[in-house]
Amino acid sequence: MPLPKMSAAVGHRTGNEPNELGHWGLFGGRYVAEALMANIEDVSTAYDKARADDSFLHELDRLQRDYTGRPSPLYEAERLGEHVGARVFLKREDLNHTGSHKINNVLGQALLAKRMGKTRVIAETGAGQHGVATATACALLGLECKIYMGAVDVRRQALNVARMRLLGAEVESVETASATLKDAINEAFRDWVTNAASTYYAFGTAAGPHPFPSMVRDFQRVIGMEARQQILAATGRLPDAVAACVGGGSNAIGIFHPFLADTGVRLVGFEAAGDGVSTGRHAATITAGRAGVFQGSYAHLLQDEDGQTIESHSISAGLDYPGVGPEHSYLKDIGRTEYLPVTDAEAMDAFSLLCRTEGIIPAIESAHAVAGAVKLAPQVGPDGIILVNLSGRGDKDVDTAGRWFGLLGDDTAAEAGTRENGENNR
Repeated sequence: MPLPKMSAAVGHRTGNEPNELGHWGLFGGRYVAEALMANIEDVSTAYDKARADDSFLHELDRLQRDYTGRPSPLYEAERLGEHVGARVFLKREDLNHTGSHKINNVLGQALLAKRMGKTRVIAETGAGQHGVATATACALLGLECKIYMGAVDVRRQALNVARMRLLGAEVESVETASATLKDAINEAFRDWVTNAASTYYAFGTAAGPHPFPSMVRDFQRVIGMEARQQILAATGRLPDAVAACVGGGSNAIGIFHPFLADTGVRLVGFEAAGDGVSTGRHAATITAGRAGVFQGSYAHLLQDEDGQTIESHSISAGLDYPGVGPEHSYLKDIGRTEYLPVTDAEAMDAFSLLCRTEGIIPAIESAHAVAGAVKLAPQVGPDGIILVNLSGRGDKDVDTAGRWFGLLGDDTAAEAGTRENGENNR
């Protein structure tokens, strides 16, 4: 049976949709300055028209097939499974062109930008994967590209900065506040207000103001649609659990969504616990946060008693974010999904484990999901099946991993560098 196409994920609603104001229950909405409202309304209207237009959907299918390389494979990690004591299947989004799931969303939004007559695309990025994907799509479609990236992330993801610039993008280092992902988003919003006529903001995750959470989810839902069909073909049944890392939450909602009606399947998101939730130096937004308005929507976030956003911390630049998408907050609220913390140390142990058992170097973000599989394995047992969304590859993280494991020359200096890097990851 042919695997689902992107057009099936985007062109057809399948339940758990927000209301007309962009709310799932209490969560979601459009909490933005009046200066941004017209921009966002334009995107919402254009997207509703595009997803009903066969020519848009056919072009998206063509690019995802011929350019991205979809469908991505499902791979049983047998040696990893033997080690953890369960059957583990990896959805190989790391094999997509540009190295992660981010291209699924960006190609859709870049086509939408072109359809709207925009000549310039801006985006935020943390780990650099969304920035690379955006720069790639802009090069393909002949659009000007500017990427906002926190100064901390520019330093720890230097390889992806170089990739973006090679692809023709301008990369602006954001020095304000914590100089990480949330600050890059703030700067991108400011740019969008100033340059609305020419510019489209390609939001990178399933968060922010409506329609971005549902639109990004739609573009990522193909992951779960493919994986559900692939796991049935491979094993004859659905998995016991689906595991994904959660920062803003786009890769997780993409793989979770087609399994929502399968109530026997646990959907477990693994958040970045940094140095440990009890230390306060983490990015475990749902585990330790509470609901509030942040960057355009109402969802869980890390905040103090006065409602001020608290700086997040993670060795993973892509998970170093104090917010989360509103659909995740809603699914947690109704009890359909679970969210568990994974520390930096647990993620890096899982990073090493996957490298050494399967010859696959994952993104550190994705290593949090692999660590999640390690945690879930004793619960599902040796005949249990865990589906892991391997959302990205780890080329960008080799320097960080090399320092963590003391592989870059003098071990003592490397260890010191790792600890310093940890201090700077706020």
